Amino acid sequence: MREGPYFLLEYELQWFAKDGEGGEKTEPATAKKLKDARNEGKVAKSQELNHAVSLISLFLMLKIFISFVSDHLLSGFSMYNKIPDIINESIGGLSVPMVHNVIQNAMKSILLILAPFFAIGFSLSVAINVWQVKWQVTTKSMMPQLNRLNPLSGFKRIFSKDSLFELLKSIIKIAVITYVAYASIKDHQNELFLLYDIPLLQVILLVGSIVIDTGLKISLVYFIIGIADFFYQKHKFKEDMKMTKQEVKDEFKNTEGNPEIKGRQRSRMREASQRRMMQSLPSADVVITNPTHYAVAIKYDAQQNAAPVVVAKGEDFLAQKIREAAKEHHIEIVENKPLARMLYANVDVGQEVPPELYQAVAEVLAFVYSLRDNR
Repeated sequence: MREGPYFLLEYELQWFAKDGEGGEKTEPATAKKLKDARNEGKVAKSQELNHAVSLISLFLMLKIFISFVSDHLLSGFSMYNKIPDIINESIGGLSVPMVHNVIQNAMKSILLILAPFFAIGFSLSVAINVWQVKWQVTTKSMMPQLNRLNPLSGFKRIFSKDSLFELLKSIIKIAVITYVAYASIKDHQNELFLLYDIPLLQVILLVGSIVIDTGLKISLVYFIIGIADFFYQKHKFKEDMKMTKQEVKDEFKNTEGNPEIKGRQRSRMREASQRRMMQSLPSADVVITNPTHYAVAIKYDAQQNAAPVVVAKGEDFLAQKIREAAKEHHIEIVENKPLARMLYANVDVGQEVPPELYQAVAEVLAFVYSLRDNR
């Protein structure tokens, strides 16, 4: 057996935990954590779905408004082709008002063409975002975060699992969209060779039709990718929001308070309630006992209450304290086991006796009043 010096190494078992301090994140996120994350702008949202809806709306509108766009483009081309002739025919040549008028007409024409696209595109973009994350405005996500300037954190983000997944998703997305675009344009290759032999208006319509048809196919594929990405983002957000058992305990302590402190607070409140109850005990007319387990003090004042009122009640040790106080203040103690149990279980301190117990309590009070009269 080999002998030699032995070294004791101290180590922290928590270092070997799967997800840092607190252990593995196995608990679903609490409502408070989800609310805090939402207030900070952290929600499950797919940008791919937003882009897909925007593309579909763009190409659908082009298909609907293709004649409207082509008419305005042709009228704009014809107007700008006449500009050299207008300049030559004018006496003063090119002037500032003339340039201003041309630019103004061009801007109006461009805005007239783009207005429906902007309006519908913006409306659909807002609608798809509200559908994904509901409506809540927050500015915290726009606040500068200094930790993003840390080169080490940036390096970790670049080579993280999420970044590699996004890279793989982008490669697959580009490959699929490229194939769809190639297949769609290939179907129209015979029509493309006719572009040099047909009038300009037909060229615009043909090119527009090919572009719109290809764009719609790409948009539909992109939309399917966006739907899949939406469900993935939901799943990823749910996994990222998971908490360790220690985090759940800490949050409960922070929101609900430390259980030990709350227990002490409840104990103090119970003691204060018992003190108030014992202070009101001398006004009782009778104490009904079990005889040792329960004690209920009853008071009846016809001018203040329609029925007798329970002013104090207790079990075991507290019942003994009530009996001792009753003897000290010369309050009659009547043994009635069923009535004592019923009153203790069904009537709180300060409440009136229920109608179903009127008869039994009235008999006890009548007995007590007769004893007083005899004295």
